[in-house]
Amino acid sequence: MAPSAGERTWHNLVELYKRFESDEVPQARVRVRFAGVDETVTADMEGYFRIDLSLATPLERSGWHEAELELVDPLPRSGAAVRAAAPILVPPPTARFGVISDIDDTVMWTNVTDKLRMVLLLVRSNAHTRKPFKGVAAFYRALRDGASGAENNPVFYVSGSPWNLYTPLVEFLRLQRIPDGPLLLKDFGDHTLFASGDQQLHKLSHIERIFARYPELPFVLIGDSGEKDPEIYSEVVRRHPDRVRVLYIRSIDPDPDRVAAIDRLIAEVREAGAQLVLAPDTEFAAAHAAAEGLIGTQALADVRADKREELDGPPA
Repeated sequence: MAPSAGERTWHNLVELYKRFESDEVPQARVRVRFAGVDETVTADMEGYFRIDLSLATPLERSGWHEAELELVDPLPRSGAAVRAAAPILVPPPTARFGVISDIDDTVMWTNVTDKLRMVLLLVRSNAHTRKPFKGVAAFYRALRDGASGAENNPVFYVSGSPWNLYTPLVEFLRLQRIPDGPLLLKDFGDHTLFASGDQQLHKLSHIERIFARYPELPFVLIGDSGEKDPEIYSEVVRRHPDRVRVLYIRSIDPDPDRVAAIDRLIAEVREAGAQLVLAPDTEFAAAHAAAEGLIGTQALADVRADKREELDGPPA
């Protein structure tokens, strides 16, 4: 059952425990049906799987579609069918660029640089009580809509958050009216969830997959200064200097050494022909995006109206 806005901390704790106490099904076989294609894929030892489908004919429309999933083996003891639906996003021809965004400390406050505080925040809150940074919802809607207001630019979320939090993250995005988009998260475990090197490889590999899947689209990348987003995104620019329009980095780390490091990256990115913008808040980033023709100038009023009081710490 999804939590409500009035749930107590103990209920949030129980729900969080249930999500992280999931039991993997190693090498499960899953049947995937979509647009006339019927294939079976085998999951890895952690129970995760990936499949690339080749369609015989192009889809008649863009936007969101659903693939049918069915567990083939092992079946539950009851023998009952286990089925689910997987959302699939097909960007429309009107899209002028794509957006790739982090979530933690970019869309919402998570204290990702302090793992203990991050866990405490997860216990104290849920999708109903957590709030995005001020103006984020309107800014992301503006980027999706583009300068014309009807571009339907795709938004992808590449985050170091574990797959166990997929459902509450989807609930959060929808409750806050932040554009839906594919969520590319991580396996849960000390060896993958907390290691900074793994975080960088995780984000880089998924961004490379997105770039390869949509070779005609340039991209806007959004992250924060708390961990390695500036370095990861700058590496993307080095690899694909003609594919990145701008990097927006939310400034959350005031340490002078960190600011100086990002200043050096700003110069490197500029030499590669792109821009890295260290933004103190969402309104600053939106104003720059409007000046660059990424969003309509009328969207600036929506961003300002969407602004919430940004506290020194996470929302209560």
